[in-house]
Amino acid sequence: MKMDQMVLRQLLREVKLASHSPDDPVVVSYTPEPWELVGTGNYAAVFGHPDYPDLVVKLYAPGRPGIEQEIDVYRKLGETQSFPVCYQTGENYLVLKRIRGISLFDCLRYGIPIQPAVMEDVEQALAEARAKGLHPHDVHAKNVLMHLGRGYLIDVSDYYKQSLDTKWRDLRKAYYKLYLPFLKDRGWKIPLWVLDGIRKGYRYYKKLKRWLG
Repeated sequence: MKMDQMVLRQLLREVKLASHSPDDPVVVSYTPEPWELVGTGNYAAVFGHPDYPDLVVKLYAPGRPGIEQEIDVYRKLGETQSFPVCYQTGENYLVLKRIRGISLFDCLRYGIPIQPAVMEDVEQALAEARAKGLHPHDVHAKNVLMHLGRGYLIDVSDYYKQSLDTKWRDLRKAYYKLYLPFLKDRGWKIPLWVLDGIRKGYRYYKKLKRWLG
């Protein structure tokens, strides 16, 4: 499954994106029509095109590294149900299978119940990645999707890193100890500023913990 090079070239030529900090999402100031901005990460943005509903283009911001490692991660993952599949690559982009769904972050934001099966699907997917020699890293509420009550993973760009990362372990613990017994069926919408505050507070806590040894 491939995307026409002329369609790709339009995006690469006209889009305007920049990364001001490796700790914050990239900023997309212009998306050429008929492309749509699907989402942003700290190093790259993801775009979709109406003529290719099953594909997305992940475009790295200028100056941000990691695309070679991400391509290798997708090579090791191969065909899989739980992760995107990489169909094409370029100097600063990847063409990926589009996985539909809503992120766990947005489930919390809009009061959509997160099913336990989602968490267990992610556990199995991470075990599959480890069995293929990868090291799942930076797995958090924004890159886990729920679709029809099942869980899927996006953004595997850091799966080559071998340093310890506890984001998913901590998220899973919070799900079973706090969310499932107290929040799941209440339909409460958590304001964006609260979620961002939790995200930044967690990041600060982890940095402080590392600094204190």
